[in-house]
Amino acid sequence: MALRALTRALGSLNLAPSAAASPSLSLLPAAQVKNNAFLQVPSASMLLPCRPVLTSVALSAKFVSWKSRTKYTITPVKMRKSGGRDHTGRIKVHGIGGGHKQRYRMIDFLRFRPEQETKSGPFEEKVIVVRYDPCRSADIALVAGGNRKRWIIATENMQAGDIILNSDHIGRMAVAPREGDAHPLGALPVGTLINNVESEPGRGAQYIRAAGTCGVLLRKVNGTAIIQLPSKRQMQVLETCIATVGRVSNVDHNKRVIGKAGRNRWLGKRPSSGLWHRKGGWAGRKIRPLPPMKSYVKLPSAVAQS
Repeated sequence: MALRALTRALGSLNLAPSAAASPSLSLLPAAQVKNNAFLQVPSASMLLPCRPVLTSVALSAKFVSWKSRTKYTITPVKMRKSGGRDHTGRIKVHGIGGGHKQRYRMIDFLRFRPEQETKSGPFEEKVIVVRYDPCRSADIALVAGGNRKRWIIATENMQAGDIILNSDHIGRMAVAPREGDAHPLGALPVGTLINNVESEPGRGAQYIRAAGTCGVLLRKVNGTAIIQLPSKRQMQVLETCIATVGRVSNVDHNKRVIGKAGRNRWLGKRPSSGLWHRKGGWAGRKIRPLPPMKSYVKLPSAVAQS
């Protein structure tokens, strides 16, 4: 309201220049005095209205993301809330806004990093602490090994003092799976519960990272592994992809009671307008087949084989 009143007041001002600001008419020729622009009173069509919105502005100067950091740190990083908007100011994700201030803890989703180790091969790490993370549903664990510390996603029964193993070796015999250890899918026995699965070797975990979720290693076929996601969908990846044994921590996350709408606002969840609360085609029970298996393996085509 204050901005609208100020805009209306500025539009009603008389923009005619004062006599002190105009040049002396005695110093101008007679023809120029006759057609002098300073003597013309601006009409109403010349006064453009002031719009109280920004039509074309780039907010990249203020939009500094934690993802721009190149050096890893275990210290919580200051995080600027985006409100679901990108650097241009347009809404990209609805339902985000407000909430308590949070600090981001950089999670290392690549469990096996041979280039940062003094020697190649499997290495062990010790769990220092398991704690709550405001930026995700699962708990996180601070582990230390060698000359470094890092944050990882904690498993269901992980506690401080545990020793976890990280390996990239695939032997002739399957290993004995132990919760919290990270192995290639080809080294695990069929039927193992897994989480934090890579879609491509060396890319880092991208699947099964939410609280209380786990997948199942169904079978191994010609250097590939087929796993079942929590959504019952099957996915095929290379057997060299790293996965963590066990189930993600904070199993009772889906059983928590919010209690009131204000708590969702604390969590940064903004309600939609009542116009968009009506039920559409998503409502109601449906019986539909599962989607086909998603494959990250580039199999040779029939034309290439011929």
